[in-house]
Parts: sequence; structure tokens; C-alpha cells
Amino acid sequence: MNTDEGSDIRMAQPRRVPQWFALTRALFESAKFSRALSLCIVGVAFLTTAIRDVIGWPGLIGVLGALVVLAAGSFIAHWPAIEWHGLLPVSLLLFVGWCAVSVIWSVYQWATLAAVLYQVLFAFLAVYLALVRDAIQIVRVIGDVLRVLLTASLALEVLSGLLIDMPIKFLGIAGNLAHGGPISGLFGSRNQLGLVALIAAVTFIIEWRTKSVSLLMASFSVLVAALCLVFSSSPVIAIMLVIVVLASAALFGLRHIRSERWRFYVQIVLGVFSTAVAVLAFIFRAPIIDLLHGESVITVRYDVWIQIWHLIPTNPLLGWGWIGFWRGSLPPYSLINAATGAPHANGLNAFLDVWLQVGLVGFLLFLLLLGLAMFRSWLLGSNKRSVIYAWPPLVLIALIGTAMAESTILYDGGWMLLVICTVKASQGMSWRQALPAAPEPTDAG
Repeated sequence: MNTDEGSDIRMAQPRRVPQWFALTRALFESAKFSRALSLCIVGVAFLTTAIRDVIGWPGLIGVLGALVVLAAGSFIAHWPAIEWHGLLPVSLLLFVGWCAVSVIWSVYQWATLAAVLYQVLFAFLAVYLALVRDAIQIVRVIGDVLRVLLTASLALEVLSGLLIDMPIKFLGIAGNLAHGGPISGLFGSRNQLGLVALIAAVTFIIEWRTKSVSLLMASFSVLVAALCLVFSSSPVIAIMLVIVVLASAALFGLRHIRSERWRFYVQIVLGVFSTAVAVLAFIFRAPIIDLLHGESVITVRYDVWIQIWHLIPTNPLLGWGWIGFWRGSLPPYSLINAATGAPHANGLNAFLDVWLQVGLVGFLLFLLLLGLAMFRSWLLGSNKRSVIYAWPPLVLIALIGTAMAESTILYDGGWMLLVICTVKASQGMSWRQALPAAPEPTDAG
């Protein structure tokens, strides 16, 4: 009898959790660890060009793999606290799914498989940021990272162009600051630097408006971003700067209209006006390009676009297969590079790039993804009281507008920002929220 009682007592005692497991769980649950990991994710996403130049693709993949493992552990630890009501945005799942399915008919299947894994990897890291961090925390993380990267870019450009007067070749810095630019900093090209600086300027202003940083810090940050914008000397980003400023004025004007009825009417007027301006800009594109001294920029892009347009009819519906970054040794990209006489890492137009790679179906899914993300984020930004909701639509405008002349939105930091904005917009405005909630289980007893 006593033996049985002793046995029952031993069986009732809970198993002792190993110390290493408890420490690991405490680490992944830590808010400091989540913030540090978020900073690393954003930093690597924006520094992929510099990382590849220094340690190559294997090094970059190793870094990203480590971040995915850490993010997965943190995701699991924070899962009970995540406020998420349903699946990821359907438009995002459809586009990524179609890119993945293209491995079936791809003419370079192993390259497509690698490109899809790379795309999903960044999407996972972006979803981690969107779900584990709230909107203000995301803006703070991106602001902190871009503040450091832009300051470091300017410092390296000063070192290269003014102090040692020679290029830093392994970082792609040409040392043109003494001549007034263009400079590229740590981002590989002047257009990339300009886009990052534009997004950073929006982020810094939102930080200041939400009182996340002091006026002194915000002023320094905006000054650094402005200097990078000026010395990047990018005609593409100059146009986007004007568009983002106008969009900001329109958005903040809408936010001050109290009547929902009048806000609706103003939204319609803005939509019609924006469409008219876009049509006029297309009609008078030649004088605009001349005004911004962008002839050489358009000439290079036009040659690439013509070659892409000639190749699209070969596989118009399904495309050649998802590739992300172009591989110059694979057709049709080797053919495009040979025809233009220069190597290209992308199609210099995200829309044509998508159509070439995943066909008309993928192109339409991409438009659906961008359209829903922009529509939802704009409505949230114009209707919600907190100014933090203005960040996603302005970032999306910068990304989508630049996509007409760059393919940044398809990979690395651009793709990560698109996924973050899409998920955040879907959290605030999803058709699934209108579905009836599942009935609570009843106790049969």
C-alpha cells in the first residue's frame, strides 16, 4: 500500500524542465531579443548589395539562414500574444504561390527553385516583423537602421571622394562626392540610395510626429536623408520625391476632414485628379525627362525594355519562370545583355520584369497585390486617427512609383517593405473580418 502511494506521488510530480531549454525560451520571449533581431533583419535586408560584394552569395545566404532560424524561434515564443485573425493576405499568397508554381514550366528550374526560396525567405522575415512588432515599433526599427546606414554611406563617400580621393571598389563607391555626385553609398547604385533616402525621410518624419524621437534627432536624420537625396542625383527619385510630397499633402489633408461624406467625395476627386496627372505626365514625358536631365537614364532603360517586350510573346501567359535577380549566363537574360551591350541584374521595371518571368497571370496577380495593399493602406491612413497609419501608403507610393524604373520592389529590402505594408494593411482592413465568428464550443456536461 505504501509502495503504491509513493509511486503515485512520484508520478504526480511534474518533470523538471532542462535549464538550457528554460534559458532559450526566456531569450526568445525577451522584448530586447525581438528588437535586436528586428534591427538585424532590417539591416541585412537593406545591405544585401554590400554583403554580396564583401562575402558573396554564400555568405549572404548563411546570414539570412541564421536570421530565419532565430525568427522562427521568436515567432513560436510570441505566438500566443500575436493578434492575428486569419491567414495571410490572399493576394500575397496567390502571387508568391504562382511564382513557386512556375518552377514546373521554368526553362531554368533549379534557378527558379533557388529564387523562390530566396523570395519566401524574405517574405517570412517580413511577416515576422509585421506580426511580432506593432506599427510604431516597425517604424522605429526601420528608422534606427536607415539612420545608421545613410550616415555611414555619407561618411564613406566623404572618405572616398574628399579625403583619400579614390574609389572604394569592393563597396562600389566611385568617390564622386567632390564632383557633386552621383553617389551610391552602401546601396550599390544612385537610384537605390535615393529610394532608401526617400523612404527614410518619410520614416523620420513619422517618427517625429509620433514623438518617438526628439526634434534634434529627427532634424539630423532628415538632413542626412536630404543630403543623400541631393547627391544621389537620381532623376527617377527626383520625380518620386515630388509625388510623395503631393501624396503626403493629400493624405494629411484628408485626415483633417471630419465628415465621412465629404472625405469620400474628396477621395473620388483625388483619384480622378491623380489619373489625369499621370496621363499628362505620360503625354509630356519627353519635356519632363529633358528638364531633369534624365536622357541617359531613360535611354539605358528603353533599350532593356524593348528587348523584354520582344521576348514576352515567347511565353506570354506563363512566362519563362521566376528568377528574381537576373542570371546573365541563362537565357533569355544572356540574350538581353548581349543585345544591350551591358550586364543587367534586373529589367529596370518591376512590371515588365514580372511579366517576363511569370507571364500575364503573374503580372495580373502582382497588380492585384499592389492594388489591394495600396487601397487598404490609403484608406487606413486617411481614416485612422494615429499618424502611424500614414507610413504604409507613403512607403508603398515610393516603392510602386520607383517600380516603373527599377525592380527593387521584387526582392531584398523592397520586397520586405511591400510584404510588411501588405500584411499590416490586411490586419486593419480584411474581408475576413466581415465573416461570422465561429461559435464558441459548449460544455456538454
